[in-house]
Amino acid sequence: MIKRFIVIVAILTTALAAAQENISSPYSYYGIGLTKFKGTIENRSMGGISVFSDSIHLNLSNPAGYGRLRRTTYSIAGSHEQSSLTSDMGSDKAKITSLDYLALGIPVGKFGFGFGLIPQTSVGYRILDIQEDVASRLQGRGGLNRVYLSGGYEINKNFSIGIDARYNFGNFQNRRTLVRDQIQLGSRDISRSDLKGLSFNFGADFQTMISDRLKLHASATYSPETSLTSENKREVATIAFTQNGEIPVEVRDLEVPDSEYSLAEQITIGAGLGRPNKWFFGGEYIKTGRNAYLDRSNTFNEAAVYNEAAQYKLGGYYIPQYNSLTSYFKRVVIRGGFRYEETGLSLNNEDINEFGITFGLGLPVGPGFSNINLGFEYGQRGTTDSGLVKEDIFKVSVGFSLTEARKWFERRKFD
Repeated sequence: MIKRFIVIVAILTTALAAAQENISSPYSYYGIGLTKFKGTIENRSMGGISVFSDSIHLNLSNPAGYGRLRRTTYSIAGSHEQSSLTSDMGSDKAKITSLDYLALGIPVGKFGFGFGLIPQTSVGYRILDIQEDVASRLQGRGGLNRVYLSGGYEINKNFSIGIDARYNFGNFQNRRTLVRDQIQLGSRDISRSDLKGLSFNFGADFQTMISDRLKLHASATYSPETSLTSENKREVATIAFTQNGEIPVEVRDLEVPDSEYSLAEQITIGAGLGRPNKWFFGGEYIKTGRNAYLDRSNTFNEAAVYNEAAQYKLGGYYIPQYNSLTSYFKRVVIRGGFRYEETGLSLNNEDINEFGITFGLGLPVGPGFSNINLGFEYGQRGTTDSGLVKEDIFKVSVGFSLTEARKWFERRKFD
């Protein structure tokens, strides 16, 4: 089974290297795009909090969770997103369906490890800008993907630590077509940046019973600042327009020096309280340093500024009766939450912020611990002030958390 999983990761890695377009937002132009991965469906349905870890679910945001894993667990998820974009000039709609993550976790005593594939950020936009005698069309696609290897260790029943080693790779492609009134030929500018590099994430998880029924959860993660190398290319062309589309008349490749992009450091702190196998409620704060701005096409970045970013999250779950033998619905996990994010991006002196309201269900499958997870989120991004765009987003996610009944690497005894 593990060999089959590795093959699947390899195939999807090759496919994602061709730049999966899994977002539709003009704000994805800036930096390395908008963050695609915000945790597993279980996490996202609780407002995105990652403070909760247990023995049968993967926590892809905090590697310390692998130290608590007690069963081999496979996890895969995808989502469908519909968005409405509104500005002073009009409105539009977009639909995107994409892979969210593919992961495997394996426990070995007090140690646990995992690996998988995560589309981390995404770029996807199409913008038509018409001003008097000039019309321009802007298009972009691509994203940053992540293959990771994680390890966690349970120091004692209350405390575990972990580390993620991540290989980041991906490319970003931007195209700008410009046409002027009464000029026969137009111009086209295509730029591409291929990024790659290593990054790390360190985690800690603390859990303890503070009464007969209540358990305290606390967690923290730290990702140090790291640099990715960027190989840059640029092509400019004079083009003619026909019924079959654009035809290059003259094409010229420009020499563009390679550069580096700095992934900012990130600190996450979370805490929560709950009754095991019944309910949990927690909160989380994430602080992200200022990202080094990546100029990918010299298009409309003069008004863009990156500042420090912050996220605030609240959420939890409720299970009517986890061990009910008479009612399936009493074993269904009900999740909900809220998140607010200061992205750090400022355009035309307007901060681009996000918020989301989340809801989810964990549906048990079979006699073991496997489940199907459904997630729903309504959110907003941006504003219509200062000529910008407000996005209303509705996302539906489906994921499978498949837990094997027997433990791996467990010594068998026979009478």
